[in-house]
Amino acid sequence: VSIFVDPVVEMVEGAKATGTNRIELYTEGFASQFAAGNKEKAIAPYIAAARKANELGLGINAGHDLDLNNLKYFAENIPGLLEVSIGHALICDAIYLGLENTVQLYKRQLG
Repeated sequence: VSIFVDPVVEMVEGAKATGTNRIELYTEGFASQFAAGNKEKAIAPYIAAARKANELGLGINAGHDLDLNNLKYFAENIPGLLEVSIGHALICDAIYLGLENTVQLYKRQLG
C-alpha cells in the first residue's frame, strides 16, 4: 500500500501510523520552485520527508510534474527513492521525440 503525501514530516509519520509500506511524495511544489530557479529551497522539504520515511522503514515513490528538466536533480537528492510516476510529461515529450527515445531519455535521468 502506498499513500500520496506532501513533503511534510508529520504526513510521513501519519502514513506510517496507518500501516502503509510506501509513500508517494507529491512533487508539484518541487517542480514549480525548481522551474523558478530555487533548486535548493525546492528540494529541502523532500529530503527531510525522505529521511523520515527511511528512518521509519517506508519505501519512497514520487510523482507529479517531474520531467526531463528536474528529474535528475530530484532523484540524485532523495535518499531511498524507489520509483517515480511520470506519465504525463513522458507522453508529452514522446509526441515530439518518439516514445522509445523518450523512455530512454527518462531512464538516463535516473542513473
